[in-house]
Amino acid sequence: MEAFAQPDPRESRLEAIRQQAEEKGRVSLPGIRPGGSPLPIASPENGYYQKPLLKEPQWTPLVPLYFFVGGASGSLGVIGSLADLLSGDRELAQRARWMAVSGAALSSVLLIADLGRPSRFLNMLRVFKPQSAMSMGSWVLSAFSTFAGISACADLIALRFGNGIAVRALRAIGRFGSVLFGMPFHNYTGVLIGASVIPVWNNRIRSLPREFGMSGLQSAVGLLELTGSSGSSALNALGLLSAGFESWEGIDLLRTQDSALRPAKQHLSGALIQAAGILSGPVPIALRILSIGRKRSRRLRRLAAWCGILGSLCMRYGWVGAGTLSARDWKIPLQIQTAGDADATLKRT
Repeated sequence: MEAFAQPDPRESRLEAIRQQAEEKGRVSLPGIRPGGSPLPIASPENGYYQKPLLKEPQWTPLVPLYFFVGGASGSLGVIGSLADLLSGDRELAQRARWMAVSGAALSSVLLIADLGRPSRFLNMLRVFKPQSAMSMGSWVLSAFSTFAGISACADLIALRFGNGIAVRALRAIGRFGSVLFGMPFHNYTGVLIGASVIPVWNNRIRSLPREFGMSGLQSAVGLLELTGSSGSSALNALGLLSAGFESWEGIDLLRTQDSALRPAKQHLSGALIQAAGILSGPVPIALRILSIGRKRSRRLRRLAAWCGILGSLCMRYGWVGAGTLSARDWKIPLQIQTAGDADATLKRT
């Protein structure tokens, strides 16, 4: 009976908490964590269950390649559709359309290969979620592939049966859809990573869609120039425009002082991003300006095209790598010091 008469210290703590809540309207005393309970001990310093608060991206090397192919394909679809309407260059328009539909097919293959099974891609289409960049990206990829295929089929039918009313209507539908869905397809991957909680990506949430989009445009221009359109002044102008945007984004990244951007300026990921800024910006601009009015303009523009394509690839692999490092070093942007960091700071002071 004496054992039952002794007060339980846990009950005394609960009673003190209740009393403080009644008197002051708030509780400042620490609560009670029942022994053996499944409640986690989470904190910014230690993470969640002693694991980091952020999970590293689980992407394979195929994902940056998918970003590159998708960006170029979306831009090719827009160029192919507008070339018919604005320039009348049927050869350029047809080549762009066929490259766009090939790129859309390759994008689907790369995405499914990364997911592991085709059913996983189909499951992503079961939900239409406008607030999710990944959900909308899956739908945009499907829609763009459909309309790019319609445009290519219209060209095939025209070669076989002539350019009749039905063929022109089919081509018009394909053009409209390629422009409508090609524009978001060429830069949605920048929205996808920028909208995440990875600090280095979220820090550039406004600039990454522009950077990915202009990089996709430069890749599309480069691919067209390397396949026979290196003498087009319109493509050269588009190449200059996209290279100008890429130069500005590189300068803006370098002048922005933020600890969250450290992975984009250091290590291998930072080297790739800085190399991409040079290959996609100043170098193509110089080569394209030098090519104007020169006899060897085609050779200079092909060299600019290769630089833009290589820079586009480096940029995507660099940003994906930077996201991995940023998730691994999640304490840096939160300005959290580990015990070792604190000791080192005390020794320096």
